Amino acid sequence: MRRAAFAIAAGAMAVSLAACGSAAESGDKKSDSGDSAAKGDNIKVGLLLPENQTARYEKLDKPLIEKKVKELTNNKGEVVYANAKQDASLQNQQVDTMVTNKVDVLIVDAVDSKAIAGSVKKAKDAGIPVVAYDRLAEGPIDAYTSFDNVTVGKTQGEALLEALGDKAESGQIVMMNGSSTDPNAAMFKEGAHSVLDGKVKIGREYDTKEWKPENANANMEGAISALGKDKIVGVYSANDGMAGGIITALKAAGLKNIPVTGQDAELAGVQRIVTGEQYMSVYKPYPQEANVAAEMAVALAQGKSLDSIAKDKVDSPTTKGIPSVIVPVVSLTKDNINDTVIKDGIYTVQEICTGKYKAACDKIGLK
Repeated sequence: MRRAAFAIAAGAMAVSLAACGSAAESGDKKSDSGDSAAKGDNIKVGLLLPENQTARYEKLDKPLIEKKVKELTNNKGEVVYANAKQDASLQNQQVDTMVTNKVDVLIVDAVDSKAIAGSVKKAKDAGIPVVAYDRLAEGPIDAYTSFDNVTVGKTQGEALLEALGDKAESGQIVMMNGSSTDPNAAMFKEGAHSVLDGKVKIGREYDTKEWKPENANANMEGAISALGKDKIVGVYSANDGMAGGIITALKAAGLKNIPVTGQDAELAGVQRIVTGEQYMSVYKPYPQEANVAAEMAVALAQGKSLDSIAKDKVDSPTTKGIPSVIVPVVSLTKDNINDTVIKDGIYTVQEICTGKYKAACDKIGLK
């Protein structure tokens, strides 16, 4: 199942990118930033991440990007960081500040892909190229890297059906999608529905405001009240943070052995997978995504072509032919923790298997 999920992700990536453009075309798109060509290693990279509710941004994305920028610039490049804390207006202000402070390039993971468009244009008008990171922001974006987001949803849906087995025919599931302002959330939902529709009854479905676990918890409590405890057989959760809130609500209602999906391979999510409280997560190789973003940003800041980095193109609602790199994903269950997050150095066994998780870790051979 694990290898199959990876193969599906890679296949979907190839199909989606083939529709967007060929490798031969990717050299056509170059940065319009006029004065960046004169830059050497002494560059300033603005990094704007969307929120701190999801553990990955502060623990993984930020330090990984900082490390790669240093590596690519002989330790001379500087990363200027800001986190929008799920506030689109604040993020626009942060972009404006970085434009005023004359960073050489921006890496932006947008809180709201539409709301950021004006600020992206301001940066572009100031000669500052912009890399859209993880979410495809609107406006004149120069480059983009993310994961195959429709395949993320498909991978989650397939895992949930596998966990349900025959129960899929007799019960109902709850779908807890991400924030309606996040374009990725719509793609996760699309992928999940493509797998789940017609295979299982969806009793309740929510778009969860700001991806917050407490909002997912409240929604889940409402679903349990509306559907009844004995009717719910599984929960599609778009990420691990919300899965935590959902599982808290399930426990409070006395519900056990309800498979719950997730995404991001957060430490708490991996620990819940170890104990069986959460069925799966989607592991997205963040080191690969972060390294690509850093490579794109440094190249753009130095006025170099992206030909050797981005072999494909994607279209946003406002910009066509954006040089892009799409990274495949893996379905993470207790069966492949060793081969994914531990092998890639995301966590150590000691970090996962703390006191109360040790017995469960021993049981699944995680030592």
